Amino acid sequence: MNTYDVIFIGSGPGGYVGAIRAAQLGFKTAIIERYKTLGGTCLNVGCIPSKAMLDSSEHYYNASHTFAEHGILLKDLKPDLAQMIKRKAEVVKQTTDGIQYLMKKNKIDVYHGHGSFKDEHIITIKKDDGSTEEISGKNIVIATGSKPAILPGIEIDKKRIITSTEALELKEIPKHLIVIGGGVIGLELGSVYARLGAKVSVVEYMDRLIPTMDSTLSKELQKVLKKLEFDFYFNHKVTAVKSSSKKVTVTALDKDGKEIQLEGDYCLVAVGRRAYTNGLNLENAGLKTDERGKVPVNDHLQTAVPHIYAIGDVVRGAMLAHKAEDEGVAVAEIIAGQKPHINYLLIPNVVYTWPEVAAVGYTEEQLKEMRKAYKSGSFPFKASGRARASMDTDGLIKVLADKDTDEILGVHMIGPRAADMIMEATVAMEFRASAEDIGRICHAHPTFSESFKDACLAASENRAINI
Repeated sequence: MNTYDVIFIGSGPGGYVGAIRAAQLGFKTAIIERYKTLGGTCLNVGCIPSKAMLDSSEHYYNASHTFAEHGILLKDLKPDLAQMIKRKAEVVKQTTDGIQYLMKKNKIDVYHGHGSFKDEHIITIKKDDGSTEEISGKNIVIATGSKPAILPGIEIDKKRIITSTEALELKEIPKHLIVIGGGVIGLELGSVYARLGAKVSVVEYMDRLIPTMDSTLSKELQKVLKKLEFDFYFNHKVTAVKSSSKKVTVTALDKDGKEIQLEGDYCLVAVGRRAYTNGLNLENAGLKTDERGKVPVNDHLQTAVPHIYAIGDVVRGAMLAHKAEDEGVAVAEIIAGQKPHINYLLIPNVVYTWPEVAAVGYTEEQLKEMRKAYKSGSFPFKASGRARASMDTDGLIKVLADKDTDEILGVHMIGPRAADMIMEATVAMEFRASAEDIGRICHAHPTFSESFKDACLAASENRAINI
């Protein structure tokens, strides 16, 4: 039996990044992956393929809606969904092949099969051919990620009633895509098909989109998606979804009990994700999940068995790939006796619609609930010269700062390249910058990031220059 210093169960962003860091620290490291390719949900059926489809559909949308204004004239323009999906598959392959290369480069042993605990040190790996193999680890890291959450009573047939996985492999552009859930996944994939010409209806149980983010972002994103001809049904509880060979019917009740029925050709169920621990046999290692199906851990990501750790979607906190990556690195360094630290407040959150939505720190609703004295400043992209030049004038940046000290407490953006710009805000908050600090830093002109400077000036004594 092969024995390792560290075994990672799962090769998603948390698992493969953690394994690389463990190998860098000199540990004999193994990683177990139940599927044929490495990278987990993110690289295979999540972050990477969805962004490839988002980019392709955005190119098409711009070609059909804005190129003429730029002086670029096209004839007989039409989307080729099959080619978009083919390109997406190539991007995924290049990325997963890159992970395979990194495993070899760092001398990490890779096992393919379903890993489960035989006891607190031995992992049994069941392979596709039915054979099994056992390996032993001094330290074991559970990095098994998550699966799409399913609404009770709704059967995913993977033909008309689909999850995000099937939405990335459709053979046709839907005429009417019904999306259950107004969160990140539903809005991103809804955007893909809306840009290609689909009618998209969103049914959301809460009273607004992206309900975990600042309400200003929710309102602005709704305005943007209205331009793509999205329809929204807020405060609606889905009670039934029925499909036939060519259509799907969604039944929902509003808060007053009034029933509606929507008929489309596809229904995307995007109500979040759930921790995946199926078949791990946690009980054999003396572990169990909590009431939400997650693995409880302490501040050092240790489970109830100290040499067994858990990271990423399978533990508390936001289900984000970059959060899992940082936790994977942290666990490797903790095992090595180091003292890493993750500031969970400063993990940025992004929605890859266009314009993009990004946020870090506290929302305005959280600050009100905390009874924290704060001040707010915002700057719209319609006042940005760079945004006007690129025809990206939707959205704004909002900065929340401490009323007394001016320290930045939260930054909320919806606009062009917000996914990249949010990192200036994250770095600023990591070093506890004030809004005035950012306002006094010289930003290149013309850039989108100048809007962050002006939003900070607006929060600091209402000193915005360009509005």
